[in-house]
Amino acid sequence: MHLKTLTLRGFKSFASATTLRLEPGITCVVGPNGSGKSNVVDALAWVMGEQGAKTLRGGQMADVIFAGTSGRPALGRAQVDLTIDNTDGVLDVDYSEVTISRTLFRGGGSEYQINGTPARLLDVQELLSDTGMGRQMHVIVGQGQLDAILSSTPEDRRGFIEEAAGVLKHRRRKERALRKLADMDQNLVRVLDLTNEIHRQLGPLARQAKVARRATLIQARVRDASARILADDLVAARDRLAAQTESDRALLHRQDALQRRIADARARLAQLEAHELESTPRVEQAMKLWQELTTLHERLRGTQMAAQERVMIHSTLPLPPTGDDPEVLEERARAASDEDALLVARVEDARTVLANHTHERHECEDRDQQAARELARVNRVLADHRERVARLSGDVSSASSRVEAAKNESERAQTAYDEARERLALAENTLAKHISDVDDEVAPESNASAAHSRAVAEREDARARVSELLDAERDARSDRATWLARRDTLEQSLIPEDTTRELLGRHGVLGELSSRVSVSSGYEDAAAAVLAPFTGAVVVASLNDALKELQRVKSLGNGLVRMVIAADASVESDAKAQRGDPGPVLVPLPPGATWMRDVVTIAPDVDFADLIEATVVVEDAELISPVMAIPGVEAVVTLRGDVYRSGRLSGTGAESRSILALRAQYEEAGVRANEAQGRFDAIQRELAAANEHLDRCVKAANDALTALRAEDALRAQEAQERARAQSAVAAARAEAERAQANLQRSRDQVEWAQQQEVEAKNRMNDSTQSAPEEDLDAAQKHADEASAAAREARETETRLRLELRAIEEESRQVQARARSLRQAAAKEREARTRFARQEAVRVRELRKAQGVAEAAAMAVDVAARALAEADAEREEAQKERSEVSQSVTQARKEIDAMNSELGQLLSASHRDEIAREQTRMRVEQLEMKAMEELSLEAEQLVEEFGPHNLVPVFPRDVESPDEEVEATEFCPFVRQEQERALEKASRDLERLGRVNPLALEEHEAAKQRHDFLVSQVQDLKKSKADLLRIIEDVDRLVEEAFESAFADTRREFAHTFEVLFPGGQGDLVLTDPENMLTTGIEIEARPAGKKVKRLSLLSGGERSLAAIAFLVAIFKARPSPFYVMDEVEAALDDMNLSRLLEIFKELREESQLIVITHQKRTMEIADALYGVTMRDGVTTVVSQKLA
Repeated sequence: MHLKTLTLRGFKSFASATTLRLEPGITCVVGPNGSGKSNVVDALAWVMGEQGAKTLRGGQMADVIFAGTSGRPALGRAQVDLTIDNTDGVLDVDYSEVTISRTLFRGGGSEYQINGTPARLLDVQELLSDTGMGRQMHVIVGQGQLDAILSSTPEDRRGFIEEAAGVLKHRRRKERALRKLADMDQNLVRVLDLTNEIHRQLGPLARQAKVARRATLIQARVRDASARILADDLVAARDRLAAQTESDRALLHRQDALQRRIADARARLAQLEAHELESTPRVEQAMKLWQELTTLHERLRGTQMAAQERVMIHSTLPLPPTGDDPEVLEERARAASDEDALLVARVEDARTVLANHTHERHECEDRDQQAARELARVNRVLADHRERVARLSGDVSSASSRVEAAKNESERAQTAYDEARERLALAENTLAKHISDVDDEVAPESNASAAHSRAVAEREDARARVSELLDAERDARSDRATWLARRDTLEQSLIPEDTTRELLGRHGVLGELSSRVSVSSGYEDAAAAVLAPFTGAVVVASLNDALKELQRVKSLGNGLVRMVIAADASVESDAKAQRGDPGPVLVPLPPGATWMRDVVTIAPDVDFADLIEATVVVEDAELISPVMAIPGVEAVVTLRGDVYRSGRLSGTGAESRSILALRAQYEEAGVRANEAQGRFDAIQRELAAANEHLDRCVKAANDALTALRAEDALRAQEAQERARAQSAVAAARAEAERAQANLQRSRDQVEWAQQQEVEAKNRMNDSTQSAPEEDLDAAQKHADEASAAAREARETETRLRLELRAIEEESRQVQARARSLRQAAAKEREARTRFARQEAVRVRELRKAQGVAEAAAMAVDVAARALAEADAEREEAQKERSEVSQSVTQARKEIDAMNSELGQLLSASHRDEIAREQTRMRVEQLEMKAMEELSLEAEQLVEEFGPHNLVPVFPRDVESPDEEVEATEFCPFVRQEQERALEKASRDLERLGRVNPLALEEHEAAKQRHDFLVSQVQDLKKSKADLLRIIEDVDRLVEEAFESAFADTRREFAHTFEVLFPGGQGDLVLTDPENMLTTGIEIEARPAGKKVKRLSLLSGGERSLAAIAFLVAIFKARPSPFYVMDEVEAALDDMNLSRLLEIFKELREESQLIVITHQKRTMEIADALYGVTMRDGVTTVVSQKLA
């Protein structure tokens, strides 16, 4: 697996689509600073799921989108496509190439795709996690990454190893389980609270239900009395409504007579109004004519006045133009152009002189820089010599100081050693005195001590036995669980993956073929290769059954099925006899070869003799040719499953698990599980007996201890005194030994310091004698002369540039004056032309205005005569219309009087109608009330509860809510008695207090919910236990993976550190070895010749190399398909760079490397080069594949 292509579209400085085709091995990306090399690294991290904007060197994620330049606009999205070659199947997908795409839109939208299919960030992370790539991105070593590793905490360093070991997905699985567990705890608390709350509610709800049953009986009485009173009200309202309807009919007859009289009066009025309407058009026509003539007269007068005004305006003469003559202006412009031509020639001459002086100035500056470099070199040589002499002088002084200090330390060590020997002699004398006194008083060992020793020994033996049996029990339990889990897993793996699994359990299907084949251990792959592709087949009783199943599968449109027809052993034997089959060939085989029939056993109902009888299994492929030469051998198969048959050879380059191998492992797991169960049962029996024996031994040891304590109390004082004396001797002896060791070290230190002093003085003398011979004064003088010449050349060039600019400025001014004169001449010509046009227009308009004024004066006289005639006709028409209007007014007054009388009748009718409607509304309200309160129709209410019905009488008040009450007699309806009965029932209902009408249903629902919640509590507790088991399994997987990865990384770190620091030592140390789930990792690094191990005490280059060693150790311990190095060797010298390049060469053997570099030596080991350049803010790429 390796990265194949990387395509960037609108990502940072890659404005155009850019594709980098990456090859296995080392690919170097080179280019100047700021050209966009690190953007390639950012693109790789971003497409693989990086979520930190700061990690991508930005303030927000939208900063990765091309922001635009002066020549190109900003883009709206950034997209990166990464294609991975998955030919080796490292990624768990069925594709030889996997393309991961990430797109970010400026509006904030983002999307991921895997092979063009939309995906989540979690899908991308889980796809890459099995290859050692995760959220930490340790495979991308960017700028500043080394410092981040050095300054990181031990727990952060652990994260790098966990990511490489592929345990981050287990961590995420544990985190999800913990979150579920926390949510489940909260749910459990809530469910328990609800359960307790509902349990507390059950008692009050039961009491409320009892009250609700009694309230139901009282409410029935209230309903009966209310219904009878309501029926009586409804009957009375209906009677009133009938009387009001009859009164309305009489009033309607009077209204009809008056309306007929009003109709006659309106007819007369209509005739008068018609006559009035006939006179109105004449008046309106006269009025309209008078208005139009008035308007026309005023309009003609206005036209006359306007024409007279225009005559006065156009009679005034305008002023002619007064500017200079255009021809004179043109002549002055031509003179300015001639002057500019002379100035242009002077500019060209000045530029030629300036170019010559510029060339001379460059030569003087080159000589000046060369002299300055020579002077700097001489100064560096002399300064290096002075610094070396000063450093050696300091070394001599330091060595002398160390010699003096070592001598003083040696004298102090000698004094301390003498004092320690005196204290040791005094302590030994005191101890000898105590021992002699005790020997005279100590009696032989008592029987109690011997008995206690024997009892303690027996107790410890018993405890050891119990502990041993407990360990054995745990091992047996773990063994049993392991083999049972393996057996269950293998059992699932034995189920065919294609449509064949659907045939299991069908009529005529006898089972799987793999259960009828037994293979000797080690020969499973060979047997699977020979029997392929039927290792995953099922055995069918007959050909007819097989054809039926095949037809059914085809009709359903399912996939491939594999079936083997069961054979009759007797029939097959007769068939072989008829064919004359001589049976198996007994031919000796060379060493390393075995007949297939000797290692494979097949059930009698399955016939594969044609495949295994003449087949030989060989241990090595080199035996294929000699074995095929043996008579009777038709096929040869290797232990790995490579089959040679009749000139055809088949095999596979990848290891695979065949059905037969899985079947053998399944059977072995079953046997091992049974054995583990037997061991577990036997150990439990032994453990019970051992516990009983331990109890007896503990009791005996306690009894012996009681007896021994009584005897030990007598000797406690003597033992304490002797112990104190022994402690004093041991302390004195240890002090003497330490003093002697310090004395020896101080003497060695004196010798070493004296040797260092001699060596420092020798180096000082050698450096003084080899002083460099350099002429500083001559170099300084030459540099001053060259500097003066360069300064004079620059001043001359500056003067010539000023003269050139003055001439150019004068030329521009002359050119501007010529342009201004030409523009003035053009404007003057245009003004004179415009004046001539305006004069012609004025004369034409004056003549037109005089004609209009004369015509308007004649029209005004004619309009005045017509207006006087129209005014007289208008006054006559208005007088006639006034007389008709008076007659119409009188007729309308008569009609109004009759309408007033009709209005009084209508008011009375309206009042009666309102009363009738009120009565009708009362009836409707009563009917609606009956429906709403009693759910009875009006007719049903009157029929069942009307005043004509008898009223039932109950014998007594009912106290028990569960009693059934029946009426014993009936009496006529009396409204007052029903009102008293309703009042009494209402009081009884009020005495009951607040009644919950839903208490019965609520009590039943609460009881059902309480039972449901109790069952939910049990389910939650069971789920919690399952989650705890999952967390335990995940912790075990993480611990095992981390232990293995840490051990491998630690080993590789020691090797890598020795390569980068020859003679040095490096190690990785756990901060808490007892807790492998949370322990951090400390880095210990000791370069050759140094005693420090802490990283903070090393130099910058050494710290960088140590960080590189740590990363490379992870790379080697858990290789990843590729690594990216962004200028990690920038701070290294040639020697350390050579060592690092050797590490790169080792990594190239297993992984792909992409290196961002400026180092030429790094480029030399590359397999391909990519050159990155930038122009106008846009990055472009040029590639070169090296041989």
